[in-house]
Amino acid sequence: MQKNNGLTTKEKLFCIYYAGSGKCREAAACAGFRDPEKTGNTLLTRDDINLELSRIYEAKNRNYRQQARAGYERLAFGNISDAIRLMFTDKPDIQEISSLDLFNVAEIKRPKDGALEIKFFDRIKALEKLEAADNNEKQGVSDFYRALIGDGSES
Repeated sequence: MQKNNGLTTKEKLFCIYYAGSGKCREAAACAGFRDPEKTGNTLLTRDDINLELSRIYEAKNRNYRQQARAGYERLAFGNISDAIRLMFTDKPDIQEISSLDLFNVAEIKRPKDGALEIKFFDRIKALEKLEAADNNEKQGVSDFYRALIGDGSES
């Protein structure tokens, strides 16, 4: 069995599946262990497995933060021309609608009078979230820097 950072391929797969599902037995079965219930529980007691799980969780969290940032950027700066095109289309078909970029649309209504109402996400709130994320990143760097230089003072 091939080792990867001290873990076998099956152990590495177990970590990936467990990080995705949080289900010990299922992760061990998907990784190919013969007795998934027993093996999965045993694996979770090992320090090297928990270290690998921590590494995977940290990478997933970084990815989620990047996805959230990209989403807020799309909300703040995204194009609304497809939503406007939809407003002026009398009877759009499903294929036409599925090709439209409606990411910035929060709600679509068709009241009794037949008009189409489109409500967009708040661009200002998206910009505020981006600014808050930038401030948190800057604060994290300065806290880390203070810890490195041994400055115990609080800001």
